[in-house]
Amino acid sequence: MMKIIFTSFDKAAITNLPRALFPGKIVVVDKPEDTEAAVNDLLSHYILGVDTETRPSFKRGQAYHVSLLQVSTHDTCYLFRLHHTGITPAIIRLLEDTTVPKVGLSWHDDLLQLHKRAAFKAGYFIELQDVAKNFGIADMSLQKLYANLFHQKISKAQRLSNWEASDLKESQALYAATDAWCCINLYEEFKRLSATGDYELDELRV
Repeated sequence: MMKIIFTSFDKAAITNLPRALFPGKIVVVDKPEDTEAAVNDLLSHYILGVDTETRPSFKRGQAYHVSLLQVSTHDTCYLFRLHHTGITPAIIRLLEDTTVPKVGLSWHDDLLQLHKRAAFKAGYFIELQDVAKNFGIADMSLQKLYANLFHQKISKAQRLSNWEASDLKESQALYAATDAWCCINLYEEFKRLSATGDYELDELRV
């Protein structure tokens, strides 16, 4: 069946869609010594989804470093609490790896923020906005892309929560894991559509 994708997607059309939720295992990494095993596992997979979260600032002139780096496989997501672990040699190895593709959205901005924590040479990353642009899609937020391709809603309710709280809430962990995992799903669907040509581009979805 031919898939219809849209150049633009009205945010109001997302409201009543079923919610996308990461269905796998979430592993919180908050000790430097635990980063090595997490990175070894991640780099044993053939594709990864990546994203970051930063504690929001509500005061002018106040800013925080990246609080969380979430890296997902198809069924497991590691949440690296960077304000506890720091950027360890293992995490640098992950960020500099050139063998496993790591898919993110607006990832250039995330890399800039990660570079404020440590110096490293970025490895093999794929920017989803570049992929979407090649399909003629103009609305390229993660939420709109996912609604466009999968007719599911990514909730953004936890975006402005405190990512440096002593303990991550379950809702925060699920939100973070979902964002990283959805990047894999989007990239693989774009690859499928590109290979099969099984889609039509339409105008604004309202």
